[in-house]
Amino acid sequence: MIKNPRVLHKAQQEVRQVFDIKNHFDEASLDHLKYLDMVIAESLRLHSPAPLVAPRENRDKKVQLNLYEVPVNTNVIVNAWAVNRDPRYWTEPEKFYPERFMNCSIDYQGNDFRFIPFGAGRRICPGASFGMAVVKITLASLLSNFDWTLPDDMKSIDMTECFEATLKRQYALLLIPVLRPPALN
Repeated sequence: MIKNPRVLHKAQQEVRQVFDIKNHFDEASLDHLKYLDMVIAESLRLHSPAPLVAPRENRDKKVQLNLYEVPVNTNVIVNAWAVNRDPRYWTEPEKFYPERFMNCSIDYQGNDFRFIPFGAGRRICPGASFGMAVVKITLASLLSNFDWTLPDDMKSIDMTECFEATLKRQYALLLIPVLRPPALN
């Protein structure tokens, strides 16, 4: 979000509006953070936790997938990173644009194979729901309580990724948190 000030500002406004009313986050207030949900979904689309979905074996019979034939006893690995950035499914797939998830039925549960940050089916990541809840409350708290800036000597952020078992950034992210004064009620 630091590379997208418009998105950062909009997410902070939403979070602060909800937080300033109750002075804390609870499950009910988190449900009102629709834009934050879109930001998290877009972050997962562009930066999936695991670039490759766990292998599955085709055990039953030969399968024809478009031009490809998958023989019996073949391990298949889905490239979630490529699916989540496929221009056939996403307009401007390299662009960080959370609004693409507005009024959209796509979720992270693996029900729509255009968006599979945690895999799908019986082998979907068992910690996905817990992880999403932790990310949402943490991000909401950080956006509510702090403004964020780059260090003085940094003009931009290098978002180069390292492909390993999980996807991570090649270079550390350095941001300066500026404590936000408490809201006056």
